[in-house]
Amino acid sequence: MPEFDNFLSPGRKGFLVGIGGVSMSSLADVLRGMGITVSGSDMNESPNVQALRRSGITVHLGHAAENISDEIDFVVRTAAVHDDNPEIVAARARGIPVFERTQAWGAISKDYANALCIAGTHGKTTTTSMATHILMAADRDPTVMIGGTLPLLNAGHRVGHGNTIIMEACEYYNSFLSFHPTVAVILNVEADHLDFFKDLDDVKRSFRAFAQRTPEDGFVVANADDEETMDALRDVGRKILTFGLGKDADVHAENVEFRGANSHFDIIYNGQLFTDVTLHVPGIHNVKNALAAAAASICLGIRPTAVKYGLAGFNGAGRRFEFKGKYNGADIYDDYAHHPGELKALLDAVEQLGYQRTVLVFQPHTYTRTAALFDDFVEQLRRPDKLLLAEIFAAREQNTIGISSADLAAKVEGACFCPSFAELEETLRAIAQPGDIVLTVGAGDVYKIGEHLTAE
Repeated sequence: MPEFDNFLSPGRKGFLVGIGGVSMSSLADVLRGMGITVSGSDMNESPNVQALRRSGITVHLGHAAENISDEIDFVVRTAAVHDDNPEIVAARARGIPVFERTQAWGAISKDYANALCIAGTHGKTTTTSMATHILMAADRDPTVMIGGTLPLLNAGHRVGHGNTIIMEACEYYNSFLSFHPTVAVILNVEADHLDFFKDLDDVKRSFRAFAQRTPEDGFVVANADDEETMDALRDVGRKILTFGLGKDADVHAENVEFRGANSHFDIIYNGQLFTDVTLHVPGIHNVKNALAAAAASICLGIRPTAVKYGLAGFNGAGRRFEFKGKYNGADIYDDYAHHPGELKALLDAVEQLGYQRTVLVFQPHTYTRTAALFDDFVEQLRRPDKLLLAEIFAAREQNTIGISSADLAAKVEGACFCPSFAELEETLRAIAQPGDIVLTVGAGDVYKIGEHLTAE
């Protein structure tokens, strides 16, 4: 099969299957910016689909063989689209090459002198967003691909004209091994996506291979506080710049002060003050994300003032501790946390904010993750004052395990399992009161509950 690079020229025609997804709609815009004629299909009408149509891209609702014409030069599909999809079948019957989304992004990343790729079990979207703020403040005019919405861009992507691309890099299905980073960031390495990886060692091998995709004159930015990250990178044969809270890290924080939801700290690089930072998102985990973004910026030669002002302008990414509004005097926030490590970071941050009660509405994400990390979930779910559990969000899975959120509720004293969103909302209406923080948490559609209540 030809390389995707061969199709990155004006006048080519591409078709994107699943074009409405965050990464795919971003890809459509980037390809269009390169002079490629883009069309595509998606199962659902969505704001992304509507935005693509407004920009002149044809989007078919539903998948059908007749959407694939002889004029199309290539097809790109998401990981959720399988070989039996009628458009994939039709493309192959016509001899049209079919690429994975990550192959397309990987080929695009080759065209940039600087490719900053940010990976890790947690914190990717936030750190990618922070790095975007910094590089925008430095006038680098970057192209950006984020797995969420960044208010600065009013989107999850940006088509820039500079020589730098910033990309969120996901390990699932070894996707990030299609990328060509010049700076590879590894925020942390934990056991996750165990429906694909065999175990933690398998995850570590994948992150090591990602680090080795940097050229010999590139950089790996690594979390010195994370044992598994440092173990994965032992003798990796690349220049490593470490970040962390400990003074042994090349880039670390000193004089950390928390002021409500804000933090202030000094960034120290090689023993010298690099800059001081005020961060407007809560939690020590966000201090670490900011250190990672700063370390990556140092690798790219960004000046200290751009790091300072870029981070000062960051107020969070969509679905990352995102304020939704008030209901009955309670503050409602939404967060994408769907792994025990992310839940811990979120609850640690919230504990510093001085609310009388924390009410957690949690929707587990996938049956395999819930089963594999069950005890770790229970440990974190025992922490809030009130716990409401939605049923597990299936995503791409069938429930062959026979697991339910009711199993989690049985292990947490006072937990309330609500099989439907209607029941969850009714329960929240009854208990929400002034002095509460209500957190709707999970990678599925649990955010709709907060939006519904605040709209009332």
